[in-house]
Amino acid sequence: MKIEEIEIILQPLREKLRNHALYSELKSVSDIQIFMESHVYAVWDFMSLLKALQINLTSTSLPWKPVKNTNTARFINEIVLEEETDVNELGVLKSHYEMYLDAMVEVGADTSKIKKFLNGIGDLDSVLQTIENSDLNEAVRSFLTFTFETIQTQEPHKIAAAFTFGREDLIPDMFLKIVEQAGEDAYPKLEYYLRRHIELDGDEHGPLSLKMIQELCGESDSKWHEVLECSEKALQQRINLWDHIAKAIQQNKEITV
Repeated sequence: MKIEEIEIILQPLREKLRNHALYSELKSVSDIQIFMESHVYAVWDFMSLLKALQINLTSTSLPWKPVKNTNTARFINEIVLEEETDVNELGVLKSHYEMYLDAMVEVGADTSKIKKFLNGIGDLDSVLQTIENSDLNEAVRSFLTFTFETIQTQEPHKIAAAFTFGREDLIPDMFLKIVEQAGEDAYPKLEYYLRRHIELDGDEHGPLSLKMIQELCGESDSKWHEVLECSEKALQQRINLWDHIAKAIQQNKEITV
């Protein structure tokens, strides 16, 4: 099994995600608020996947030793630099997670729940128990549980699979349409975040992610099958999260009619 075969097998799930009913529900700022209040957890846990890859694929221990593949190490370090210490619309250094929180405040979304959740997070050993005991909705709990169970395997090819597949690529375009409808400069923080997201997640990161998986799996059939299994689960978790958010938006519209 190779990367081309995996992409063919994953195509139905990826199409289901790309054509999800959620996108047609995103029509107003209140819809964006509901979306962001759940999606912020995916913005946050992405950083833990990224950091797990950095720990496994770059040299983060002492004494320093050269890594096996400098191309992959460079790729991971570049993404860490961009995601953890980027420049916001005012030229201030901030992580993309912090920029997302700022955009949430700007559109009137509630940030108190994610902040409370993060304040209760301890170390990696206790994170799954914290997620289980939280008052998060089932879709978000399941999404986060899958992420940290994958990280705790400490198997880079599985972590890379969760990192590479199932990430959304339609939301920035959808958000920008709504932001533009609200008027020029109405939501500068959100608009900047979205345009930055599009800029950084362009043609370069996707191919490099696939090369990373190829390097990690090599000629191991078992690793390739585990990558496929993990990728399918990652995509299904994303679809389940989208299902929940779409339903929440629909219910809110029924209440406000």
